[in-house]
Amino acid sequence: MTGKTAYLNGRYLPLAEAKISPLDRGFLFGDGAYEVVPVYSRRPFRLDEHLRRLQTTLDGIRLPNPHNAEEWKAIVLHVIAEADFADQSVYIEVTRGADSKRDQAFPIGVAPTIFVFTSPLITPTLEQRESGIAVISAVDIRWGRCDLKTVALLANVLMRQLAVDAGCAETIMLRDGYLTEGAASNIFVVQDGVILAPPKDYRMLSGITYDVVLELAAQHGMPHQVRPIAEAELRSADELWMTSSTKEVLAITTLDGQPVGKGTGAGKPGPILRRMYDWYCAFHDEVSRRADA
Repeated sequence: MTGKTAYLNGRYLPLAEAKISPLDRGFLFGDGAYEVVPVYSRRPFRLDEHLRRLQTTLDGIRLPNPHNAEEWKAIVLHVIAEADFADQSVYIEVTRGADSKRDQAFPIGVAPTIFVFTSPLITPTLEQRESGIAVISAVDIRWGRCDLKTVALLANVLMRQLAVDAGCAETIMLRDGYLTEGAASNIFVVQDGVILAPPKDYRMLSGITYDVVLELAAQHGMPHQVRPIAEAELRSADELWMTSSTKEVLAITTLDGQPVGKGTGAGKPGPILRRMYDWYCAFHDEVSRRADA
């Protein structure tokens, strides 16, 4: 391995050597898009879906995609191969580039900045798997296009810090009395044996793992609904789950200091979560770890 675990504007290089201009619009304005791709045994998980979502975000912010899908795949696979760890988290970012001045209007004739790097994949600990995590809730104060995965993440950062300050793992956001998502995750509710998911719209980012969970529920005949979820349903849930590319499918067992669930199962990962997690592990093992994947 050469240690060239980053790619910047056409060059593969060590991450410590990757430098951008202070006039880059990603730095000045948060003017860019990003993706995070989990990698298992050097095989990227649902890379096509991640690249399609990147395209959706780039279209939404009117930034031409600098590469086609095959070119992106070649870059990502090269970076993966350079790393000396097999399970990885690959970060992709495209900004509108660095102009010679600071001006909010789109620059003319400026090349985009293209940055990719990989780091070890950090998944939940065994304790988190067995005990679940604690979360808090807060009012969703973000802008009106949360369906775009942009680098302008200050509101999410503040929400995440609220959780850290409270000794929790995540902040669940509510807008106009309805569940949207977590600061860096999607949220599922289980009520009376039915998996409930908020609908895909401008208020939330549709996660790749969100899609996988719904696909697995359909495949295994698990009752599920995609619809608006009221705050009262969130707080009376039998089970709550957090999903993301790095957290996978994880039980939420405490919300705002109160145990999730009812009776003897309150405050513990529920039986439907355990079934879904088993299905999820089998699914990503099949598509990511098999020799012919």
